[in-house]
Amino acid sequence: MEYEFRRNRLEGTVFAQFSMEHVVLGRWFTEELGADEAHIRHILSQILLLQSGKNQQWHHVGGDLTIDIDREQVRVYVSAIADEQEYELQESMSVYNAESEAYCGLEDFERVLTDWLNFINEA
Repeated sequence: MEYEFRRNRLEGTVFAQFSMEHVVLGRWFTEELGADEAHIRHILSQILLLQSGKNQQWHHVGGDLTIDIDREQVRVYVSAIADEQEYELQESMSVYNAESEAYCGLEDFERVLTDWLNFINEA
């Protein structure tokens, strides 16, 4: 999973850009997390609870995006698709799917989340 974090120093905003198959993760980091250190630390604590076996899963519905985390993987998706029926996407719709939903391993996600926290704390 490739990603890059950027900062607009004039506006004081931060944003994340991810590879094509994880585009929605970039939206999640930028729109749902932003520079909210408390929220990031809360998610990191939930990951520790999952890794220690104290919890089985963690779910959070944000403004437009939802995140589901279990002991093995993370799923970020547009909240509206949770209400739709599952259906087979045509091959031509794969780009749309990447913009609507992405999966990654828990360890990879934890590393990116920690990188994001370090990034927003840079002067």
